[in-house]
Amino acid sequence: MKKTLLMAAAVVALCIAASCSPKKVPAATSSAQPAAIDAQGAIAPVAPDCIAPAFLKPGDKVALLTPSYTTPYENVTAAAEVLRGWGLEPVVGPNVGKKFAGKYAGTLEERAADLTWALADPQIKAIICSRGGYGSIRLTERLKPELFAANPKWIVGYSDITTLLEMATCAGVMSLHATMGNSIAAGGEDVSSRLLRSTLFGTVPQYELQPHPMNKPGYAKGTLVGGNICTLVPNVDTWADAARYDGIILFLEEVEESFHNIDRLFNMLRFRGILSRCKGIIFGEFTDCGKDLDYVSVEHMIETYLEGLDIPVVCGFPAGHGQFNLPLLMGSEATLDVRPDGATISFDVPGAATEPVSLPQALQ
Repeated sequence: MKKTLLMAAAVVALCIAASCSPKKVPAATSSAQPAAIDAQGAIAPVAPDCIAPAFLKPGDKVALLTPSYTTPYENVTAAAEVLRGWGLEPVVGPNVGKKFAGKYAGTLEERAADLTWALADPQIKAIICSRGGYGSIRLTERLKPELFAANPKWIVGYSDITTLLEMATCAGVMSLHATMGNSIAAGGEDVSSRLLRSTLFGTVPQYELQPHPMNKPGYAKGTLVGGNICTLVPNVDTWADAARYDGIILFLEEVEESFHNIDRLFNMLRFRGILSRCKGIIFGEFTDCGKDLDYVSVEHMIETYLEGLDIPVVCGFPAGHGQFNLPLLMGSEATLDVRPDGATISFDVPGAATEPVSLPQALQ
């Protein structure tokens, strides 16, 4: 009996030692790129091949929702009128118009219920959010990837809606970082709304940009992820963390944030190994961001963090909280071609036509 116990203890000790030994990362072969490693030493997963939801056609139903902060109901009805003019049938979420804690568009349960309804209903072909604000981070607890994947549809939004766009990417579905209901309500004739409309109906933009002094030349293909940096970073390590993938092209924008807080958030991405997994970076607009530090711009502040990265970088893309918010197809395979004479951003979306959009000419 004593001998048996000693033998058993030895086996247990060996098992514990084996389980506690550090795992070796498989060596890359000469014909393959080394696997990307995150800050904890784990191999970063490959991004899913996101499918494109069906493009819209006249008569399709689209849901108007307020997943974050509330908005005046007249903005919702005005946006619905514009969408009718596009030939669509807008359907307002059952809980739209409610208010909770002064700013939320209803309780967490009410906002999650509207999204669950719109995602699950196969007759709803797209979800257009009215505005951002704050509150989407709690939705990661209530919504699951299977809900996004079961009936793929275009989710449209930006700012705090970044969380929903990331959820869609992680569920394997493309989405649109684009203008929202509050802006569409103004008439839908601005360039951001017109490009959103053409994209939803199957013609995606190919952007031709002028040179920018902070650009970094190069050529890359990768899955496009990202959005508002203050919304993106807190989602790291949740199931909606689209920045965890290897081989991504990262898009970032922000509004009304201090330089030091943007620097803090950018360092959090760097320390988590996310920048080292990027094949390229697109900086959108950093609107009304406080110059509490003596830098000319956000791009000047963070350029030192990019010095060791041999990747293309585009600066000043007109997307975010500024006057223009041109659509980006999140979850698509994007191509970033940055040259001394300008840059091209294009999207590989099966079944879509392509419309060249020259910037800044298209904004005039």
